[in-house]
Amino acid sequence: MKSVVKIIFLPLLALVFTGCAHYRLGTGATPPFATIYVAPVQNRADIPQAAALVGARLREAFLRDGRVALAASPAEADAVLTVTLGRYAREQLTARAADAGLARKLALVVDATATLTDRRTGRVLFGSRPLRAERQAFTDSGQLLAEADAIPLLADTLAEAALHAALDTW
Repeated sequence: MKSVVKIIFLPLLALVFTGCAHYRLGTGATPPFATIYVAPVQNRADIPQAAALVGARLREAFLRDGRVALAASPAEADAVLTVTLGRYAREQLTARAADAGLARKLALVVDATATLTDRRTGRVLFGSRPLRAERQAFTDSGQLLAEADAIPLLADTLAEAALHAALDTW
């Protein structure tokens, strides 16, 4: 009986462990470029200071990811990423109990587009790819403060979306 268990169990155990031996965390996709230049973000969304904030968050996202290196100029890069903030919208989700004309909770949305160009060949890897960031904000401390607090979170969401668009399998 013990020999039958060894004959069946040991090969089965070996199969289970070798099946997971080559597993890797992440997408497994290797980008077709080693360096990227993140161009200054264009702001058509009328959000004050958003271009600088989104640009900084974009660079931080690429640094944290580590699959490609950031280049200091387009001439030093294999690829160039350009992001344009397009539309900023707010929608009232909940009104204040004392005054139905005032918002208590807002839905904030930033739409953007991203273009990735292989600088070596001039080929556009993707053009005007839509990106979207959505957040909800409570206006208990005032609408301006609530929106100002939400902008960095929206910038983080846009940066992650742009990172995945540029580096993951497309």
